[in-house]
Amino acid sequence: MATAAASGLGPGSGPGDSPEGPEPEAPERRRKAHGMLKLYYGLSEGETAGRPPGSDPLDPIDLNGAHFDPEMYLDKLRRECPLAQLMDSETDMVRQIRALDSDMQTLVYENYNKFISATDTIRKMKNDFRKMEDEMDRLANNMAVITDFSARISATLQDCHERITKLAGVHALLRKLQFLFELPSRLTKCVELGAYGQAVRYQGRARAVLQQYQHLPSFRAIQDDCQVITARLAQQLRQRFREGGSGAPEQAECVELLLALGEPAEELCEEFLVHARGRLEDELRSLEAELGPSPPAPDILEFTDRGGSGFVGGLCQVAAAYQELFAAQGSAGAEKLAAFARELGGRYFALVERRLAQEQGGGDNSLLVRALDRFHRRLRAPGALLAAAGLAEAATEIVERVARERLGHHLQGLRAAFLGCLTDVRQALAAPRLTGKEGPGLAELLANVASSVLSHIKASLAAVHLFTAKEVSFSNKPYFRGEFCSQGVREGLIVGFIHSMCQTAQSFCDSPGEKGGATPPALLLLLSRLCLDYETATISYILTLTDEQFLVQDQSPVTPVSVLCAEARETARRLLTHYVKVQGLVISQMLRKSVETRDWLSTLEPRNVRAVMKRVVEDTTAIDVQVGLLYEEGVRKAQSSDSSKRTFSVYSSSRQQGRYAPSYTPSAPMDTNLLSNIQKLFSERIDVFSPVEFNKVSVLTGIIKISLKTLLECVRLRTFGRFGLQQVQVDCHFLQLYLWRFVADEELVHLLLDEVVASAALRCPDPVPMEPSVVEVICERG
Repeated sequence: MATAAASGLGPGSGPGDSPEGPEPEAPERRRKAHGMLKLYYGLSEGETAGRPPGSDPLDPIDLNGAHFDPEMYLDKLRRECPLAQLMDSETDMVRQIRALDSDMQTLVYENYNKFISATDTIRKMKNDFRKMEDEMDRLANNMAVITDFSARISATLQDCHERITKLAGVHALLRKLQFLFELPSRLTKCVELGAYGQAVRYQGRARAVLQQYQHLPSFRAIQDDCQVITARLAQQLRQRFREGGSGAPEQAECVELLLALGEPAEELCEEFLVHARGRLEDELRSLEAELGPSPPAPDILEFTDRGGSGFVGGLCQVAAAYQELFAAQGSAGAEKLAAFARELGGRYFALVERRLAQEQGGGDNSLLVRALDRFHRRLRAPGALLAAAGLAEAATEIVERVARERLGHHLQGLRAAFLGCLTDVRQALAAPRLTGKEGPGLAELLANVASSVLSHIKASLAAVHLFTAKEVSFSNKPYFRGEFCSQGVREGLIVGFIHSMCQTAQSFCDSPGEKGGATPPALLLLLSRLCLDYETATISYILTLTDEQFLVQDQSPVTPVSVLCAEARETARRLLTHYVKVQGLVISQMLRKSVETRDWLSTLEPRNVRAVMKRVVEDTTAIDVQVGLLYEEGVRKAQSSDSSKRTFSVYSSSRQQGRYAPSYTPSAPMDTNLLSNIQKLFSERIDVFSPVEFNKVSVLTGIIKISLKTLLECVRLRTFGRFGLQQVQVDCHFLQLYLWRFVADEELVHLLLDEVVASAALRCPDPVPMEPSVVEVICERG
């Protein structure tokens, strides 16, 4: 037992282990076994596994420690552990030793297989390297033989090589001399055949040699002949260049050949620009002829195509040829070309603007935008070639200016469309109604106007949206991404039209002597409802649609929706107030004429309600129906149960009797005027021209207040007899029977009619009222 413990006591045993304790689990056992193997192979102490945490590595009784002392460990076990525990420890150690032996055997087998594989690989490498060494030796021997043969061949052919090189040089020299001697004839033949480029190339090849050996008589003669022929060639090239019948490439070739012949570049530069100006001015004159008054102007797209292919294409060719030919001129030459292009480009732009001005009357933008797109695209090339001339910038300015003009044109179109809708409404309202055939109602007319205006706005937005389409070349410019969308479309077109519509609507509220007198009241009512609908929904919808179609990238301030809605609501309020005044004035005129044209002192005893009162009720009913077509009912105060049953007794009550009953007695001690003034102090003040709300009750209340107030003022200016007072009493009772249902507060009608009857009584020398029952009978019969 002691020998087994000394030979390898397991790490899991110790003084505190009990015989009944459970066996270590498999992972823990493997971890401890690996730690022992590391210790066996002499690995670092920190890599050793299985050491209990917090153990001292210098402890001599630590099985996993580097300073383990088996004698001390066995002494400790014998002193502290009983026999049963010692036997258990021995059994555990034997089991762990067997496990370690098994792991050791596995590692030995694995290492042995790897060693065998490595040995085979090394044996193969030795064989391969041995073959490679043999091949390298044979290659070295072959290279040595080849080098020897090459040296012997070079030595044998050295003399022949020198002779061949010398003969080749002589042959090349003879060919050059032959070319020089044949040069005059070659040049003459090229000139006769018109092969000017070939002649210039011949002259260029021989010029340096003839210049170098001109001191020799033979070469001097050749040079003189060549100079004569070259002079004639240059003359023909100049003649061909000055004729100008050929195109820009041919003339550029002439200039290039003249420059190669040594002609002065400054002079050729001026002549080149002069001839190019002539050709381009011909193109401009042909474009200008198309704009003349007699022949019809061509299609705008066709016009820009002609200008782009003719003038702009020619300008590009001239610029490219000039820059290629006269690059040596430097900044001075570039400035000449820029001034040349700036002048002719300005004339071309003026013609394009004239043609675009003829196009401003059209309503379709698609053709115009396509033409502007092609115009702008064609000017990209000359703009890149001639950046100093500013052609691309000028073209962009023209496109922006046309876009602004189109916005103004569409704004005028929207205004005209709105006025046209109002004219159609006027005609529909003034058209005679055929028997059995109903005309369009106000609600239908309002829907037609609203839909027509909205469709025109959408059409205008779709038309101007073409300027910002992705396929258009100028749509990526800063103006069309920012200012055009925010200040042009939103503010200039949409907000401008809303302002214009409100101003046009407000113009119908002028004084009766001007436009407002001829305005049908139904049109005022329709416009007020239209402006109110714009305030509630349409303005927000239009601006939202505009912002969605035109993605504004500009930070410029824009008009808030609330400001436009407030303006539209104020316009609707003014129109509705003016409608109330106009309708109240119409009824007031009838009442005023009915009072002023009657002799109230000598009138007969009333037997019927006057026809004008029936007409007032009929007109008020018609106005109620008309307003009800466009506006909601509104809120009324609680009605009394006897509103429709009240008789004239309300005017002959104790309150009113106290007002004029003392005048029945000649010896009345109290002044009736004093009683009337005292009564006014305690009566509620009626605001005739109070603000009108957007509902039917408020509108009718305002009209009835104006009408009854007019009747009151007219009655105060007349003198009434007994029967005149009774007629006023009958008329007021009839009005009271029908008008109370139209107003927000029936007391308003009662108070005003009380004032009318009381004023008539004050203006009557013999105020004897009619019995209420008789008044009711007359009104029911009327």
